[in-house]
Amino acid sequence: MKLAIRTEKLSRRFGRTVAVDGVDLAVPEGAIYALVGANGAGKTTIIKMLMNIFSPSDGHAEVLGTDARHLAGKAFTRIGYVSENQEMPEWMTTGAMLAYCRSFYPQWDAALEQQLVRQFDLPLKRKLKHLSRGMRMKAAFASSLAYRPSLIVLDEPFSGLDPLVRDELIEGLLDRAPETTIFLSSHDLGEIETFSSHVGFLEQGRLLFSEEMPILSNRFRDVTVTLERPSSLPDNRPASWLQPEIADCVVRFVHNNYKEQITERELAEFFPTARSFSLDPMPLRSIFLAVAKSGRNQRSSGANEARRINA
Repeated sequence: MKLAIRTEKLSRRFGRTVAVDGVDLAVPEGAIYALVGANGAGKTTIIKMLMNIFSPSDGHAEVLGTDARHLAGKAFTRIGYVSENQEMPEWMTTGAMLAYCRSFYPQWDAALEQQLVRQFDLPLKRKLKHLSRGMRMKAAFASSLAYRPSLIVLDEPFSGLDPLVRDELIEGLLDRAPETTIFLSSHDLGEIETFSSHVGFLEQGRLLFSEEMPILSNRFRDVTVTLERPSSLPDNRPASWLQPEIADCVVRFVHNNYKEQITERELAEFFPTARSFSLDPMPLRSIFLAVAKSGRNQRSSGANEARRINA
């Protein structure tokens, strides 16, 4: 499997603050990979290291087979990059900006440029400083897609945009998907769930998981067990049960390693007198909340135990 992006123990510190902590990424060529997490999780810092804007404090990153620290000049003719706070020559008209960019990319596709202008309904004679945020993002997308890059890197591209503009930008991306790799960061889980092929979840600078979207969706279930009489949670319950809780005759938890027949047999063994079992698929947002809350609870328990030992 050829990789468009690969990192090994990628880390970045700002003084005593660890922004990215030992991240291992493997983004296959042709993937639509979404790196998700809350604001401040380290997503933008990772992208800036991939784009050689920041140097890693530790570890290594490769982009299209090149050490990210050596990306410069012609290497960027194969990479499209759009950030949430894209800087643009505001004094230029949209048309002049596209013409200016055209001269830097030998593979610029004039026919595709015109297609994107029509698709995004770009006002070519209007100055960029007079465009709405949504229209400015459309112009940035057009200037980054028209030269058919091998890799498109997007940092929070849909933040603050209305649903119609987001849909138009996503459609423009998906049109390019057969010929490129797309790597984007986002905290808008509902949007990326509809079109991403792979997803990585970043929290406090650490990558908690990185998987193909169908595999991730298939292994998580929201489990509800209805008992015949009030009971307690099993002491020897598996680590794959996240956030277990019990109220009267109802047990609820998130199962993070669901395997159809095996899991159902396991539940029957733990709850032999159960009246019913419900194992429901979960949306991406619910999966991330379960993983994040479970991780925070574990860290809190570890900190409390450390304080008890040191007391």
